Amino acid sequence: RLNAVRSVAEARQALVDVREQTDRELSELQARIAERIANAERDDVRAYSAAVSAGWTAEELRKIGFSEPDKKARTRRRATRKPANRPVSEAATEPAQETSSQG
Repeated sequence: RLNAVRSVAEARQALVDVREQTDRELSELQARIAERIANAERDDVRAYSAAVSAGWTAEELRKIGFSEPDKKARTRRRATRKPANRPVSEAATEPAQETSSQG
């Protein structure tokens, strides 16, 4: 009887080990796939941008079957400056006043 339980314990541990290993392998594979897709998308955006820089318009490219890339090159947006109309001390006490008037 003891050997039977030992066999079950070993089989269960082997199952856990295989699951952990395959989870790691799956994560690594998904990361490699995501990287390949990102590289291809980046190349697509570059090629499209090069066509536009060469004088093609987005409409012309669309007419011949090349719509804008799904993943356009990301541009950094300028952060909007918050107006400093009121003093910091007023701004710090304002949320406390709002919550006390609500409750």
